[in-house]
Amino acid sequence: MEEKVKIDIPKYQQIAVDLAFKIVKQQYKVGEKIYARSSIASQYGVSPETARRAICVLADLDIVDSTKGSGVVIKSYENAVQFVKQYQEVHTINDLKKEIMNDINRQKKEVEILYAHLSELIDKTDRFRAINPFVPFELEITEDTPYLNQSIADINFWHNTSATIIGIKRGDRLLMSPGPYATLCNGDIYYFVGDEDALEKVRIFLYPHKI
Repeated sequence: MEEKVKIDIPKYQQIAVDLAFKIVKQQYKVGEKIYARSSIASQYGVSPETARRAICVLADLDIVDSTKGSGVVIKSYENAVQFVKQYQEVHTINDLKKEIMNDINRQKKEVEILYAHLSELIDKTDRFRAINPFVPFELEITEDTPYLNQSIADINFWHNTSATIIGIKRGDRLLMSPGPYATLCNGDIYYFVGDEDALEKVRIFLYPHKI
């Protein structure tokens, strides 16, 4: 399940923004007297203290004038527009932050799933090779090896790699148990068995300059 990032805006700020929106939409006009704090509290279903804090936000921004006993009077349309604009920008940033955090959490889950599948694959591969120890490795012979056209015996293949060659594919022919006198020809596919590091050992031996 995706983890959600919750960003809460205090209730008094929500009320301040809503009142500013109404001023921008000219539901309340400059010079007009709006509800007293108790009426605002009742209208929004909050405590008088929450309503007071909302009015204080608007008063601090010179959007309204709040005088005890005189109610709340709309003071500046321009300041209300600026406040709403800033709120929308912050709201957009918060939305982006939420999306980024959700993306990060989703990617984290995907990486965890991928790691679990990879671990399962490695485990099954190891068990398969343990059950089938003679499943051969294979490696192509190219002109990059310094041992081209030399025999298996000449290069002491087993001594240098601890791997045993069990077959060579040469063109459309498959040579089984080729013996020590088989030569390394360009394009050959060598099949061999050994421990789990056999492929790397053979690759290092046959192509030392690539390491």
